[in-house]
Amino acid sequence: MTTRLISLLALICLWQVAAVFANPRLLPGPMVVLATMRSEAASGALFQALGVTLARVAAAFLLAMAIGSAIGYAMGRNGLFDRAADPWVIVLLNLPALVIIVLAYIWVGLNEAAAIGAVALNKLPVTVVTIREGVRALDTKLDEMAQVFGFSPLKRLTHVVAPQLAPYFAAATRAGLSLVWKIVLVVELLGRPNGVGFEINTAFQLFDVPLLLAYALPFTAIMLVIETLAVQPFERHVSRWRPRAA
Repeated sequence: MTTRLISLLALICLWQVAAVFANPRLLPGPMVVLATMRSEAASGALFQALGVTLARVAAAFLLAMAIGSAIGYAMGRNGLFDRAADPWVIVLLNLPALVIIVLAYIWVGLNEAAAIGAVALNKLPVTVVTIREGVRALDTKLDEMAQVFGFSPLKRLTHVVAPQLAPYFAAATRAGLSLVWKIVLVVELLGRPNGVGFEINTAFQLFDVPLLLAYALPFTAIMLVIETLAVQPFERHVSRWRPRAA
Protein backbone atom coordinates (compact mmCIF):
# COMPACT_ATOMS: atom_id res chain seq x y z
CA MET A 1 0.00 0.00 0.00
CA THR A 2 2.84 2.40 0.89
CA THR A 3 4.61 1.70 -2.39
CA ARG A 4 1.43 2.39 -4.34
CA LEU A 5 0.88 5.65 -2.49
CA ILE A 6 4.43 6.80 -3.20
CA SER A 7 4.03 5.87 -6.86
CA LEU A 8 0.76 7.83 -7.03
CA LEU A 9 2.38 10.89 -5.44
CA ALA A 10 5.24 10.64 -7.94
CA LEU A 11 2.70 10.62 -10.78
CA ILE A 12 1.05 13.76 -9.42
CA CYS A 13 4.44 15.49 -9.10
CA LEU A 14 5.27 14.53 -12.68
CA TRP A 15 1.91 15.92 -13.77
CA GLN A 16 2.65 19.21 -12.01
CA VAL A 17 6.08 19.51 -13.62
CA ALA A 18 4.65 18.76 -17.08
CA ALA A 19 1.89 21.33 -16.53
CA VAL A 20 4.48 24.05 -15.84
CA PHE A 21 5.96 23.66 -19.31
CA ALA A 22 2.76 22.82 -21.21
CA ASN A 23 0.00 25.02 -22.55
CA PRO A 24 -2.40 25.48 -19.55
CA ARG A 25 -5.39 25.02 -21.84
CA LEU A 26 -4.09 21.60 -22.91
CA LEU A 27 -2.65 20.37 -19.62
CA PRO A 28 -3.86 22.21 -16.50
CA GLY A 29 -2.08 21.59 -13.22
CA PRO A 30 -3.46 19.43 -10.40
CA MET A 31 -4.64 22.44 -8.36
CA VAL A 32 -6.65 23.83 -11.28
CA VAL A 33 -8.36 20.47 -11.78
CA LEU A 34 -8.96 20.16 -8.03
CA ALA A 35 -10.63 23.58 -7.97
CA THR A 36 -12.91 22.57 -10.86
CA MET A 37 -13.67 19.31 -9.10
CA ARG A 38 -14.66 21.17 -5.93
CA SER A 39 -16.92 23.47 -7.92
CA GLU A 40 -18.69 20.55 -9.62
CA ALA A 41 -18.99 18.72 -6.29
CA ALA A 42 -20.45 21.78 -4.58
CA SER A 43 -23.15 22.04 -7.24
CA GLY A 44 -23.95 18.33 -6.86
CA ALA A 45 -23.36 17.63 -10.56
CA LEU A 46 -20.24 15.53 -9.94
CA PHE A 47 -21.89 13.20 -7.42
CA GLN A 48 -24.98 12.82 -9.56
CA ALA A 49 -22.91 11.86 -12.62
CA LEU A 50 -20.80 9.42 -10.60
CA GLY A 51 -23.89 7.79 -9.12
CA VAL A 52 -25.57 7.30 -12.49
CA THR A 53 -22.43 5.85 -14.10
CA LEU A 54 -21.66 3.53 -11.18
CA ALA A 55 -25.23 2.21 -11.30
CA ARG A 56 -24.80 1.38 -14.99
CA VAL A 57 -21.44 -0.27 -14.29
CA ALA A 58 -22.97 -2.44 -11.55
CA ALA A 59 -26.00 -3.45 -13.63
CA ALA A 60 -23.99 -4.35 -16.74
CA PHE A 61 -21.30 -6.13 -14.74
CA LEU A 62 -23.74 -8.31 -12.76
CA LEU A 63 -25.74 -9.15 -15.88
CA ALA A 64 -22.65 -10.16 -17.85
CA MET A 65 -21.17 -12.18 -14.97
CA ALA A 66 -24.39 -14.09 -14.32
CA ILE A 67 -25.14 -14.99 -17.94
CA GLY A 68 -21.50 -15.44 -18.94
CA SER A 69 -20.77 -17.76 -16.01
CA ALA A 70 -23.76 -19.95 -16.83
CA ILE A 71 -22.84 -20.16 -20.52
CA GLY A 72 -19.16 -20.76 -19.77
CA TYR A 73 -20.01 -23.56 -17.33
CA ALA A 74 -22.33 -25.21 -19.85
CA MET A 75 -19.72 -24.98 -22.61
CA GLY A 76 -17.07 -26.48 -20.36
CA ARG A 77 -19.30 -29.38 -19.38
CA ASN A 78 -20.94 -30.15 -22.73
CA GLY A 79 -18.75 -30.69 -25.78
CA LEU A 80 -21.60 -30.39 -28.29
CA PHE A 81 -22.79 -27.10 -26.83
CA ASP A 82 -19.20 -25.87 -26.72
CA ARG A 83 -18.67 -26.52 -30.43
CA ALA A 84 -22.00 -24.92 -31.31
CA ALA A 85 -21.53 -21.79 -29.19
CA ASP A 86 -17.82 -21.25 -29.80
CA PRO A 87 -18.26 -19.33 -33.12
CA TRP A 88 -20.68 -16.97 -31.38
CA VAL A 89 -18.17 -16.31 -28.63
CA ILE A 90 -15.36 -15.70 -31.12
CA VAL A 91 -17.51 -13.22 -33.06
CA LEU A 92 -18.36 -11.29 -29.88
CA LEU A 93 -14.73 -11.30 -28.78
CA ASN A 94 -13.60 -9.74 -32.04
CA LEU A 95 -16.55 -7.45 -32.78
CA PRO A 96 -15.55 -3.87 -31.89
CA ALA A 97 -17.32 -2.45 -28.85
CA LEU A 98 -18.32 0.61 -30.84
CA VAL A 99 -20.21 -1.51 -33.37
CA ILE A 100 -22.16 -3.29 -30.62
CA ILE A 101 -23.03 0.02 -28.93
CA VAL A 102 -24.20 1.69 -32.14
CA LEU A 103 -26.27 -1.32 -33.20
CA ALA A 104 -27.86 -1.54 -29.74
CA TYR A 105 -28.91 2.10 -29.94
CA ILE A 106 -30.28 1.63 -33.48
CA TRP A 107 -32.17 -1.59 -32.74
CA VAL A 108 -33.37 -0.94 -29.18
CA GLY A 109 -33.34 2.85 -28.99
CA LEU A 110 -31.55 5.51 -26.98
CA ASN A 111 -32.55 4.11 -23.60
CA GLU A 112 -31.12 2.42 -20.50
CA ALA A 113 -31.85 -1.08 -21.73
CA ALA A 114 -29.74 -0.54 -24.85
CA ALA A 115 -26.94 1.11 -22.88
CA ILE A 116 -26.66 -1.58 -20.20
CA GLY A 117 -27.23 -4.40 -22.70
CA ALA A 118 -24.46 -3.13 -24.99
CA VAL A 119 -21.99 -2.95 -22.12
CA ALA A 120 -22.95 -6.39 -20.83
CA LEU A 121 -22.66 -7.90 -24.31
CA ASN A 122 -19.12 -6.56 -24.63
CA LYS A 123 -18.16 -8.09 -21.30
CA LEU A 124 -20.01 -11.39 -21.82
CA PRO A 125 -17.51 -13.32 -24.02
CA VAL A 126 -14.59 -12.57 -21.66
CA THR A 127 -16.51 -14.17 -18.80
CA VAL A 128 -17.59 -17.12 -20.94
CA VAL A 129 -14.05 -17.94 -22.04
CA THR A 130 -12.56 -17.59 -18.55
CA ILE A 131 -15.18 -19.75 -16.84
CA ARG A 132 -15.06 -22.33 -19.63
CA GLU A 133 -11.33 -22.76 -19.15
CA GLY A 134 -11.88 -23.14 -15.43
CA VAL A 135 -14.46 -25.89 -15.99
CA ARG A 136 -12.10 -27.68 -18.35
CA ALA A 137 -9.45 -27.64 -15.62
CA LEU A 138 -11.71 -29.23 -12.99
CA ASP A 139 -10.26 -32.29 -11.26
CA THR A 140 -12.17 -35.32 -12.57
CA LYS A 141 -11.13 -37.35 -9.52
CA LEU A 142 -13.08 -35.01 -7.28
CA ASP A 143 -16.10 -35.48 -9.52
CA GLU A 144 -15.76 -39.23 -9.15
CA MET A 145 -15.49 -38.86 -5.39
CA ALA A 146 -18.69 -36.81 -5.33
CA GLN A 147 -20.47 -39.52 -7.29
CA VAL A 148 -19.24 -42.24 -4.93
CA PHE A 149 -20.50 -40.35 -1.89
CA GLY A 150 -23.81 -39.59 -3.60
CA PHE A 151 -23.56 -35.80 -3.59
CA SER A 152 -26.64 -34.02 -4.84
CA PRO A 153 -26.14 -31.65 -7.82
CA LEU A 154 -26.38 -28.64 -5.50
CA LYS A 155 -23.93 -30.08 -2.99
CA ARG A 156 -21.51 -31.03 -5.77
CA LEU A 157 -21.69 -27.52 -7.20
CA THR A 158 -21.17 -25.91 -3.78
CA HIS A 159 -18.44 -28.12 -2.33
CA VAL A 160 -16.63 -29.53 -5.38
CA VAL A 161 -17.04 -27.25 -8.38
CA ALA A 162 -17.30 -23.77 -6.83
CA PRO A 163 -14.00 -23.87 -4.87
CA GLN A 164 -12.10 -24.93 -8.00
CA LEU A 165 -13.79 -22.31 -10.17
CA ALA A 166 -13.37 -19.48 -7.65
CA PRO A 167 -9.93 -18.32 -8.95
CA TYR A 168 -11.28 -18.24 -12.51
CA PHE A 169 -14.35 -16.34 -11.34
CA ALA A 170 -12.08 -13.84 -9.60
CA ALA A 171 -10.02 -13.43 -12.78
CA ALA A 172 -13.20 -12.86 -14.80
CA THR A 173 -14.31 -10.31 -12.22
CA ARG A 174 -11.08 -8.33 -12.43
CA ALA A 175 -10.89 -8.39 -16.24
CA GLY A 176 -14.58 -7.69 -16.62
CA LEU A 177 -14.71 -4.77 -14.22
CA SER A 178 -11.81 -3.01 -15.92
CA LEU A 179 -13.54 -3.51 -19.28
CA VAL A 180 -17.05 -2.54 -18.20
CA TRP A 181 -16.26 0.83 -16.69
CA LYS A 182 -14.39 1.94 -19.80
CA ILE A 183 -17.18 0.88 -22.16
CA VAL A 184 -19.83 2.53 -19.98
CA LEU A 185 -18.19 5.89 -20.61
CA VAL A 186 -18.35 5.33 -24.38
CA VAL A 187 -22.02 4.31 -24.13
CA GLU A 188 -22.82 7.47 -22.17
CA LEU A 189 -20.83 9.65 -24.54
CA LEU A 190 -22.71 8.33 -27.57
CA GLY A 191 -26.28 8.17 -26.37
CA ARG A 192 -27.13 9.04 -22.77
CA PRO A 193 -28.15 12.43 -21.33
CA ASN A 194 -26.29 11.96 -18.03
CA GLY A 195 -23.35 10.24 -16.39
CA VAL A 196 -19.59 10.74 -16.43
CA GLY A 197 -19.29 9.93 -20.14
CA PHE A 198 -21.91 12.56 -20.99
CA GLU A 199 -20.08 15.18 -18.91
CA ILE A 200 -16.77 14.29 -20.56
CA ASN A 201 -18.41 14.75 -23.98
CA THR A 202 -19.70 18.16 -22.88
CA ALA A 203 -16.23 19.16 -21.70
CA PHE A 204 -14.76 18.00 -25.02
CA GLN A 205 -17.20 20.13 -27.00
CA LEU A 206 -16.29 23.14 -24.84
CA PHE A 207 -12.57 22.27 -25.06
CA ASP A 208 -12.54 22.45 -21.27
CA VAL A 209 -9.72 20.13 -20.16
CA PRO A 210 -10.02 20.95 -16.40
CA LEU A 211 -13.71 20.02 -16.52
CA LEU A 212 -12.93 16.83 -18.43
CA LEU A 213 -10.34 15.75 -15.86
CA ALA A 214 -12.58 16.83 -12.98
CA TYR A 215 -15.05 14.11 -14.01
CA ALA A 216 -12.62 11.50 -15.30
CA LEU A 217 -10.24 11.39 -12.33
CA PRO A 218 -12.77 10.85 -9.49
CA PHE A 219 -14.38 8.02 -11.44
CA THR A 220 -10.97 6.46 -12.07
CA ALA A 221 -10.13 6.83 -8.39
CA ILE A 222 -13.34 5.06 -7.36
CA MET A 223 -12.61 2.14 -9.68
CA LEU A 224 -9.05 1.98 -8.32
CA VAL A 225 -10.40 1.80 -4.76
CA ILE A 226 -12.81 -0.99 -5.74
CA GLU A 227 -9.95 -2.88 -7.39
CA THR A 228 -7.64 -2.45 -4.40
CA LEU A 229 -10.06 -3.00 -1.52
CA ALA A 230 -12.49 -5.51 -3.02
CA VAL A 231 -11.33 -7.31 -6.17
CA GLN A 232 -7.70 -8.00 -5.24
CA PRO A 233 -8.47 -9.24 -1.68
CA PHE A 234 -11.20 -11.48 -3.10
CA GLU A 235 -8.79 -12.88 -5.68
CA ARG A 236 -6.16 -13.57 -3.00
CA HIS A 237 -8.73 -15.20 -0.74
CA VAL A 238 -10.11 -17.64 -3.30
CA SER A 239 -6.60 -18.53 -4.51
CA ARG A 240 -5.09 -19.06 -1.04
CA TRP A 241 -5.17 -22.86 -1.39
CA ARG A 242 -2.95 -22.79 -4.47
CA PRO A 243 0.81 -23.29 -3.96
CA ARG A 244 2.80 -20.09 -4.44
CA ALA A 245 5.84 -19.90 -6.68
CA ALA A 246 9.14 -19.79 -4.84
